[in-house]
Formats: sequence, C-alpha cells, structure tokens
Amino acid sequence: MKRLAPYLLILPGGLWLAIFLVVPMVFMASVSTQEGDVVNGFAQTFNFSVYGDALMQYKTQFLRSAGYGLVATVVSIALAYPMAYWIAFKGGNRKSTYLLLVLLPFFVSFVLRTVSWRFLLADDGMLLAPLKSAGLLPEDFHVLQTTFAVIGGLVYNYLPFMILPIYVALERVDPKVVEAAQDLYAARREAFTKIVLPLSLPGVFAGVLMTFVPMTADYVNAGILGGPENTMIGNIIQTEYLVNNDYPTAAALSFTLMAAMLIGIFAYAKALGTENVLEAAAR
Repeated sequence: MKRLAPYLLILPGGLWLAIFLVVPMVFMASVSTQEGDVVNGFAQTFNFSVYGDALMQYKTQFLRSAGYGLVATVVSIALAYPMAYWIAFKGGNRKSTYLLLVLLPFFVSFVLRTVSWRFLLADDGMLLAPLKSAGLLPEDFHVLQTTFAVIGGLVYNYLPFMILPIYVALERVDPKVVEAAQDLYAARREAFTKIVLPLSLPGVFAGVLMTFVPMTADYVNAGILGGPENTMIGNIIQTEYLVNNDYPTAAALSFTLMAAMLIGIFAYAKALGTENVLEAAAR
C-alpha cells in the first residue's frame, strides 16, 4: 500500500486530465484530418494539408493574437508588480481586504465585465460623451474597435492572475533580509534589484504563464471591444466552428494553437526552471 499510495493520490487528477484534456485533444486531432460537410458527414482521410492551408490563410490572426497577448502581458506586469509590492510590504493588517478588492471583479461574469467596458468606452458613453461635449475631444474620436480597446480589455480581465502570484512571491520575502542589506550600506534600489526582485521572479514567471496563454487564445474581448481589424485567432476558430461549420479547419487551428502554447510553456519552464514557478502558481 505504501508503494501504491502516491499513484492512488494522483489517480483522480490524472483521470480528470485524461478525460477532459487528453481525450478532447485526440478527438480534435482526428477531426482536423477529416473531410466532408455537415450534410453528408465527415470521413477520416488523413488530410494533413488542412494545417498548411489554415496557417497560410490565418497567419495574420495568429501573429496578431501573439502580439496582443505579449503586449497585454507586459502591461499587466507593469501594473501588477507595484500593486502586489504595496500590498505585500505596506498592506499591514488590511492585506486580505486589498486582495478581496483585487478579486472582486470575478464575482461578475467575464462577458458582463467586458460588455460593461463596451458601454463605458462607447462614442456616446459616460466617459467620452462629456469630454466631446466640453470640446476636449474631437467628435470623430473613438476608442472601440481599436487595438487599444482590445489590449485594455485583456489587461483588465486578466490582471488579477498576474497580481496574485507576484503577491505570493513577495509575501515570502523576509523583510529582515532587506533590512540586513540596508545595514550593509545597500541603497534601496540595490536592495530591491539584488534581493527583492530576484526572489519575486518565480511569481512573475507564474503570472506570465497564467495570463499570456489565455490572452492569446481569447476571443471575447476582440469580439466585443474590437472590430474587423482586431480579429484574433479565437474569433476565427469560433466562426469556423459555429458559422461556417468547417470543423476540420477549426480543429486544425485549435490544435495548432494549443500545440504552440504547450511548446512555448515547456520551453519557458525548461529555460527558467519549474519548481519555484509551479509552487508560486499553486499558492
């Protein structure tokens, strides 16, 4: 039983991943190489050329999604790190309250939060309309259907996933270590760059993994806040599945996106190490 105990402990999680991750991926890979239509059905023909055709047709959306995800991730780090730092070192007895405020938007549906931004940023909305009426903005100024709106929506919706792992990593930094560095005549900048920042990097790495991947695959923000020029690969996959009923192309795009994300994650973890990153993400 002692030898079987580790395997029995991972059995529920392993079955969950097998049923809801491995099996759907195998099924999706199978669908991607089929040919046919929804009227006559699809048959397995091992048509691997669909991958090349899909990538060539939608390479712009792939690159745009990766670019949006990268920019939004960098902006999230720039916003999340100061917030997490302040909560960890200056929050005092109210840390739990501040963390609750960070998580408060999650009490509202993801789609509703994004739609609320659409009303807020509308040309005649509560934000732009008064500025236009006061003559501070031109009448043709608009924010919706722009790259700024899509990236702003991504940052807003996924920012807590960056704040929390960074906060956990900073919370584990012993203030006495920082005080010791200052006692040894280290300036505040040196204490931060040589002690606090390196010790908090696992949280930053975990935050990047938890934000870049869903940001790149997101389609809600581009669909609600963006326009035709801001279409991401997630929007293309949704259209191919639900509108065009082209299941092989949609499956090929989905499988390619997932494979690219997994390869990127494994390479990222291999280069930076996984123990501290996974521990920070789990906490």
